[in-house]
Amino acid sequence: MSYLDLNVHCVFATKEREPFILESWRNRLHEFLGGCARETGCIPKRIGGVSDHVHMLLAMKGTHAISEVMREVKTVSSRWIHAELGERDFAWQEGFAAFSVSASRVPVVAAYIDRQEEHHRKLSSKEELKQLLLRHGVVYDPRYFA
Repeated sequence: MSYLDLNVHCVFATKEREPFILESWRNRLHEFLGGCARETGCIPKRIGGVSDHVHMLLAMKGTHAISEVMREVKTVSSRWIHAELGERDFAWQEGFAAFSVSASRVPVVAAYIDRQEEHHRKLSSKEELKQLLLRHGVVYDPRYFA
């Protein structure tokens, strides 16, 4: 028997960080993303974001590959946005960021995701991502933030 507690904070953006995610359907998208995550076998603990990106806090199984989960979530949700919402120009940006979250920090990360609207009144999504990468010691190419 294996015992695991694998929580991952994932962040992914719209193509070119365009403000594609309209407030009028943002909650529906977040609910749909939760369903996509459940379909992969993950447990969505929190989903939120603003017009140009999404944060997902997921509990994962030991057999999951984060790249496969994210590929599936982004592919299925993009198709749904095109078909259900008629947003033909919508696309997710290639790639994502993912950070491990210890059980003791899950409530803190969940609260952080809940405060996205407030948070982004002061900070761009690029600056937020840079801060997250630095906080987690992830080396990044500054050219992607120009």
